Amino acid sequence: MEEIKEIMWTTNYEEGVKTSLQYPEVNVFYLLERTARRYPRRVATYYGGSTMSYSDLYGHVNKFAAALAGLGIKKGDRVGVFLPNTPQAMISYYALMRLGAIAVMINPLNVERELRFLLRDAGIKDLIVLDTLYRRVMNIKDKIELNNLIVTGNHDFLSFPHNILYPIKERSKGRAPDIPYHHKGIHSFKKLLHSAPDTPPDVELNPREDVAILQYTGGMTGTPKGTMLTHYNLVASTIQFREWFSTMQDGEERIMAVLPMAAIYAITCVFNFGVYIGASLVLVPRFNVDRILKLIAKTRPTFFAGVPTMYVAFNNHPDVKKYDLSSVNYWTSGAAPLPMDVMERFEYLTGKRLIEGYGLAEAAPTHFNTVQGRRKVGSIGLPVPDTKSKIIDLEEPDRELGVKDVGELLISGPQVMKGYWNKPEETELVIKDGWLHTGDVAEMDEDGFFYIINRKKDMIICGGYNIYPKEVEAILHRHPKIKEAIIVGVPDDYYGEIAKAYIFCKGDKGMFEDEILDFCLNKLASYKIPKVFEIRKLPRRNLRGAALRRYLIEESKKKR
Repeated sequence: MEEIKEIMWTTNYEEGVKTSLQYPEVNVFYLLERTARRYPRRVATYYGGSTMSYSDLYGHVNKFAAALAGLGIKKGDRVGVFLPNTPQAMISYYALMRLGAIAVMINPLNVERELRFLLRDAGIKDLIVLDTLYRRVMNIKDKIELNNLIVTGNHDFLSFPHNILYPIKERSKGRAPDIPYHHKGIHSFKKLLHSAPDTPPDVELNPREDVAILQYTGGMTGTPKGTMLTHYNLVASTIQFREWFSTMQDGEERIMAVLPMAAIYAITCVFNFGVYIGASLVLVPRFNVDRILKLIAKTRPTFFAGVPTMYVAFNNHPDVKKYDLSSVNYWTSGAAPLPMDVMERFEYLTGKRLIEGYGLAEAAPTHFNTVQGRRKVGSIGLPVPDTKSKIIDLEEPDRELGVKDVGELLISGPQVMKGYWNKPEETELVIKDGWLHTGDVAEMDEDGFFYIINRKKDMIICGGYNIYPKEVEAILHRHPKIKEAIIVGVPDDYYGEIAKAYIFCKGDKGMFEDEILDFCLNKLASYKIPKVFEIRKLPRRNLRGAALRRYLIEESKKKR
């Protein structure tokens, strides 16, 4: 049955896309090393008007790897990278790959509580941080153990005079604190880089077993955990994605890198992929629609990976037609469901296809709509090469379902994670007999196209970011006036979905929305803070916990 189903989707691959590929068992660093040999003078990064060649990037990576080794960082050590999309983030990532250390890419939006959890859970003793995020680290220094804190600034890789003017501007706004580099364990990224030898120590790796990154996710349970993605997983994902976009030309593409490098979508489909094909990466620290439109017109990227919220912003921009977006031949959307009206409006504006894909922190990507071939609107597309998918019964997990039957989506392929970091029991819950249980409810049609119907797991996707209600509720329950807090997802035209908080107060105590918002600040990343509040009394039936959640979810559906 599986062979018949697989034929169903591979027959719909567009011409030139192979159904099975070879995956070299190499270090992720190989992706950069290979390209530096092929295209040494090719621009690797464009950042704030400054450029860096692949030869220079390769040299910086080797020197920084040597510097990290000099600090005692070795194979298997977990190192946090708390940076936005900058040349330093790329240098840090590939230097860690070169050393065989494990990179933990941390979202710059994370607040102190979230940062503290990640550092403790992953056992991070060494952290690379942006100077404007330094205070956040210092505020929790008594609750964490760090051997080395390596600090860099946005200006470190800017050309003159921006490298001089930028820090002056930041200090005038109070955003760049004075860093005590004379203190033990606090280092300047730039000085480490310049003083290091050119050659780091050689490291032997087993790419199938050795972990390259810990990618944090809530998984099916909502409890934050690190997915262990091996070097083999990441290299395989890169090669699969390259094959899917087979019409792209090595050494000729330009990629807009606006997705945060802390996201697996960005690591796989932007950074590893871009480096592998020798693309020039236009690094953007954060999404601002005005800035992005200007940058597209100026830098002429050929590939743009985004989330639905970004495409909503493009669609709604009053002057979007004034900007020349014609250089972009490939637009992709992931991380959240792409509404049909958003896709149709964007395609009307640009005259180009918006290609939706699907993946998880545990495996990305696994499905994609074709670049130029047959597609079905509303589908996440077809499984990528060497990826198998099936649908199982929600009540009888051992029973595989057929065409048009709705059940849980399972995935098997070389990109599927090794497991969860220090959580063997949770790993066993989601990986069974080589199949990853996604927690997503889906169906497959007669042509092998897959559709996500619902989510089995308790999660809200807001602007491409995952929000786990249990985490937000746990924070709200700390407030002395709150008896019960229930978080549910509600539709939103811009974000796709937002978190709504139902607040039930203790006794006769009343609350105002501003009071709750103030309480959430610095306890939750901004995207996790509910955007809608409803303060009310508990229902007469005195529902609590899961029953109350189901009651409120059903109630919110009736109001739509």
